[in-house]
Amino acid sequence: MSAARTGRALLTSAAAVTAAGLAAFAWGSLVERRRFTLREVTAPVLAPGAAPIRVLHLSDLHMAPWQRDKQDWVRGLAALKPDLVVNTGDNLGHEDGIAGVEYALEPFAGIPGIFVNGSNDFFGPQPKNPLKYFGGPSLLRHRNVELDTDDLHRVFAELGWHDLNNAAEALDINGTHLEIFGVDDPHIRRDRLDLITGAIDELRGNDPLAEETWPDPGQPADARSTLTVGVVHAPYQRVLNSFVNHGAQLILAGHTHGGQVCIPKFGALVTNCDIPRRQVKGLSLWNVGLRTAFLNVSAGLGTSIYAPVRFACPPEATLLTLTAA
Repeated sequence: MSAARTGRALLTSAAAVTAAGLAAFAWGSLVERRRFTLREVTAPVLAPGAAPIRVLHLSDLHMAPWQRDKQDWVRGLAALKPDLVVNTGDNLGHEDGIAGVEYALEPFAGIPGIFVNGSNDFFGPQPKNPLKYFGGPSLLRHRNVELDTDDLHRVFAELGWHDLNNAAEALDINGTHLEIFGVDDPHIRRDRLDLITGAIDELRGNDPLAEETWPDPGQPADARSTLTVGVVHAPYQRVLNSFVNHGAQLILAGHTHGGQVCIPKFGALVTNCDIPRRQVKGLSLWNVGLRTAFLNVSAGLGTSIYAPVRFACPPEATLLTLTAA
């Protein structure tokens, strides 16, 4: 083959690769990041004979004021009539995003709910080099926009939702007693794992029916059916391990965006924490010694306004049905 023909072949190949890349970017930024999806899964974690509990897991809305399509889609989820809403943080994606969050969540008023913070509930998004994610979890090197976290918490309080940031709460739903604990965002080192034991002890100290010990995972704790749940934004292994060792039978988390940009049949390229790639989204098992908990990691509903693209990883909310083991 002549040099001229070789050159033309290389140019043709380069043009094809460039065209494919542009098409993928156009799909990911214009179509897939707005292709909101409801993922439905079942976790057999309740005591034998217990009535099912429908949990709506929301995470990583990264709400900006102009994102009305996302706000309307989230509002529509209220028609599912969940028994419990769990919000695992990163609700804000813009310093004026609170009004959009308030509008999106308004129909859930009166439905039991809990929440924990993500880093983007404190600090606004910043432009970042996406290649740095391959070097490890992202870091907040400068915090140029502080968000109104107190106003966000006001929205949740008006919905009647419970603040689980380094705290514990008890709820009775459909005949099952839920003991739920959570931590503030580990991604920015706001978690206080040392407070979990004290929080649950205080919770049980106010409960005359509580047992003195944690239940074994997957086993009924007492006659009324008890489920222990851990909630966190970023699923770092040290947190998941601590949760399981503190008796969690079910853990809910977000933060990873499911990898956000994935390769079909391969999966996520990065996780933005130290969780294994195979567990970057969806329901799986997390094992610590002889203890096991179900782990649900949400791929989330948004992206940073500086990286508005998803590929092979559509935005999602999860309807998690808890059933008898």
